[in-house]
Amino acid sequence: MNIIDKYYPEDNELKRILLTHSRMVADRALLIASRHPELNLDAAFLERAAMLHDIGIFKTDAPGIQCFGTEPYILHGRIGAELLRSEGLPELARVCERHTGTGITARQIVERNLPLPVQDFLPETMEEQVICYADKFYSKSHLERERTVEQTADSLRKFGEESVARFLKWAEMFE
Repeated sequence: MNIIDKYYPEDNELKRILLTHSRMVADRALLIASRHPELNLDAAFLERAAMLHDIGIFKTDAPGIQCFGTEPYILHGRIGAELLRSEGLPELARVCERHTGTGITARQIVERNLPLPVQDFLPETMEEQVICYADKFYSKSHLERERTVEQTADSLRKFGEESVARFLKWAEMFE
């Protein structure tokens, strides 16, 4: 049994949303890896990380994407990280907890009173950055859409200019 099937044993709409979104993120991450051999990205890791980055969503309360759990959606990365650490996958767990927005700083957690431990959750490795970047183009609530770089940057403005700047830096590196 694979990890996704372990936590999503039923073939339902939530699993379809998760797999569709994750496949789009994986495909974009793999495209970046193929276009940028100079980055020496681990393609196998990118694919696995992309397919698992949102594994924690089922425990959150996000009915618009068929998640009927009890936790705030902002915790889905942290929940996924805990699941993957329990599976003995700490490197993949780091991707889960560092992909929300363009990463979340300890300062943002305090300023916004977010229900997260007060620490930085910023993507550090190149693979973590690629997954975080690729994820921003695809919404789980609108699977049919792929945002442009400009649309994505605009959607990040609500999180502050620091988030937009981080995203645009990635766009320069990865596009």
